[in-house]
Amino acid sequence: MKKEVQLVLPPAIGLEEIALTQHLRQQWQVPEAVPLELRIKKRSIDARRASIQVHLQLEAFIEETPPPLLSFSNQYLDVRQAAPVIIVGAGPAGMFAALRLIELGLKPILLERGRDVQSRRRDLADLNKKHRVNAHSNYCFGEGGAGTYSDGKLYTRSKKRGDIRRILEILVAHGASEAILYEAHPHIGTNKLPKIVQALRQRILEAGGEIHFDTWVNDLYWEGKRLAGVQSQGGQTWAGKGVLLATGHSARDIFNLLQRHQIRLEFKAFALGVRIEHPQALIDQIQYKCAVRPEYLPASAYSLVSQGRYGGKERGVFSFCMCPGGFIVPAATQSGEIVVNGMSPSRRNSRYANSGTVVSVDWDDVGEFHEAGVLAGLAFQAAIEQKACAWAGGTQRAPAQLLTDFVQGKLSSALNESSYQPGLEAVEMEALLPPFIAQTLKQGIRAFGQKMKGYLSEQGQMIGIESRTSSPVRIPRNPETGQHPEVPGLFPVGEGAGYAGGIMSAAMDGERAAEHLWASLRTSL
Repeated sequence: MKKEVQLVLPPAIGLEEIALTQHLRQQWQVPEAVPLELRIKKRSIDARRASIQVHLQLEAFIEETPPPLLSFSNQYLDVRQAAPVIIVGAGPAGMFAALRLIELGLKPILLERGRDVQSRRRDLADLNKKHRVNAHSNYCFGEGGAGTYSDGKLYTRSKKRGDIRRILEILVAHGASEAILYEAHPHIGTNKLPKIVQALRQRILEAGGEIHFDTWVNDLYWEGKRLAGVQSQGGQTWAGKGVLLATGHSARDIFNLLQRHQIRLEFKAFALGVRIEHPQALIDQIQYKCAVRPEYLPASAYSLVSQGRYGGKERGVFSFCMCPGGFIVPAATQSGEIVVNGMSPSRRNSRYANSGTVVSVDWDDVGEFHEAGVLAGLAFQAAIEQKACAWAGGTQRAPAQLLTDFVQGKLSSALNESSYQPGLEAVEMEALLPPFIAQTLKQGIRAFGQKMKGYLSEQGQMIGIESRTSSPVRIPRNPETGQHPEVPGLFPVGEGAGYAGGIMSAAMDGERAAEHLWASLRTSL
């Protein structure tokens, strides 16, 4: 017998599998000798009241075998002799595009400027401990893209972009926890993602696809007016039936390359600000309304948004990529710049919580850089990142300030301990940031302090610069064909193209790009 139920339970039952099973056996009077298997469909925690509740939607199978958990076929074609397609970038957009191309009978050839996940670890250690930035292998570049070593959040608002369940199932099939299929805010963790990325790589290779690391693009290859491939740093040409460009939001050289070839680009609004870090215990106290978080509850998160006003203009300020039980990491892609990002391990057991806290930036805000044309946003980002690096000493030490000192306009005489491994330098952030960002942040932080009592305190500090929230450039594409409107064979994909904002949306966008390319070829194959 199968039962579908919705339940509201205390965390000690709703978050503990054994306790939940026992609770339902008692409720339904199912003896221990009778097989009972539960399959959770959705689970979320409601901490808005003093009494925390867990909301569950589940299926119960009593003396009945459940159907297979995964609905998609885990079998892939052999494409060794199939028509090749060039994919530039082995982040989630590129890897999921490759898997979908294999399903459609095409051979993906992935070119990744960075290194595989294991080699990449050494470059990250050098960055954190020795302040050495490898321009091709860092927190942004390398196998699996920026998500591999900077968190693994899997929730998205882009429900129209593709099949969310399918992406999650593929991740589960390659080693992710089944919990990502039902948690309200699924998360893999930066400690587990590398093995999953390796499994995805192995799947692509076993099917006959190719992946080439330490291979970066420095020119394009044309067949007539159609983009048919690229050239890499050694002058090698990689040709195929089209190019899926999935290079991520930090591949500034690719934007410059496209502009050099007079391929139309567009300015895109983005956001810029800081990371704000608190003790996780403080956030737990605020969110769970208790002195100490009970063991069965996960590290608490928050999502904050407010409106500020500067220069007669309303501006949004919001928390972004909140990392409970996480770390702040150096995400620079060039020497002489400071960029920070946040991540969490799967257990979210760090002593710290952090979140990007950013202000929206549009065309009018980057007027000083309009001479760069559609790349004005890139120039704006780079100028602030370089200024932050110079002010903080020219290494990867990051500028920082206590929240209370920031809103009061004074330099912090001492900084708090931090998860940011390269170290912090006390700086007056108001002087470092553009006035419209600094003033809007002040208003937003005060508003957040009203919404979360204790948020605006000496226990909180800001660390900069959070500048790579999304691409400040869009590569236009025809929504019907997925191709650039003026460049046949060019399929812009994912975050760098301006069409995604995280692992899930990038993966779904990669799949759709693969389908668009296949549709463009099926009449000729």
